[in-house]
Amino acid sequence: MKTIRIIGVPEHFNLPWHLAIEEGAFRDRGIDLQWTDIPEGTGRMCQMLEKQETDLAIILTEGILKSIAEGNAVKLVQEYIASPLLWGIHVSSESDFKALEQLKNKKAAISRFGSGSHLMAYVNARNQGWNTDALSFEVVNNLDGAVKALSEGKADYFMWERFTTKPIVDKGVFRRLGDCPTPWPCFVIAATDQFIENSSSTLRHVLEIINLYTREFKSIPSIDRTLANRYGQQLEDIQLWLSKTRWSQQQISAATINEVYDMLTLLDLVEQRKSAKEVLFNVD
Repeated sequence: MKTIRIIGVPEHFNLPWHLAIEEGAFRDRGIDLQWTDIPEGTGRMCQMLEKQETDLAIILTEGILKSIAEGNAVKLVQEYIASPLLWGIHVSSESDFKALEQLKNKKAAISRFGSGSHLMAYVNARNQGWNTDALSFEVVNNLDGAVKALSEGKADYFMWERFTTKPIVDKGVFRRLGDCPTPWPCFVIAATDQFIENSSSTLRHVLEIINLYTREFKSIPSIDRTLANRYGQQLEDIQLWLSKTRWSQQQISAATINEVYDMLTLLDLVEQRKSAKEVLFNVD
């Protein structure tokens, strides 16, 4: 039995992995796939990849590309979610903020530097025509930390996946002022160079299995109810999310890699970009 460590956020995007594990699909191929939830998100996952604390990660495209540009020995082995991620822009319901333009020059809560919440704050600022040099941040680690920081006034707003954060909005803890979609496919499957070098054939098996599950995922009977129950979501929210989400079974394109690096370069978030050839691994 080949043991493989994999990490990802504890969100509904990753249910296909859990179903495949629970149904023994990986074990049938001689693979012990050990999943660990990382609620801190992409910044923490980049660190774990760099420290060889995991073999694979389901991770935000822009975050891992920034980390690779900074020297992380990782490759993208496949696109996972082909659709954009819809980032909700949230404030405390007790705050005086009622409109997005009021957040100009205010402090953003972020899970970590280099995380999606950090990078997307720059994308949102650029979309709004704000001076990105004026952005300031409060590191909060995870969603619970963001709730605390916003309620205590240590930060003014927090960007996180809209549907994951919706229950907190429904409870009246957060108020959502708007959305900011990523301009590219949001999640990829990343592997350390060391894992690829030592286990490329096993990696092919992993991809074959997860691609089978994601290809059929939306056609599973009552999958909307399963998602709503497992992730504490309203059924209508899950149905809307499912309608907007597309899983992928293909490698991410070189054009997308260049597009992400164009944005990271424009925002001065990377000093030296990588070519698509340097960051993509062809499993065939």
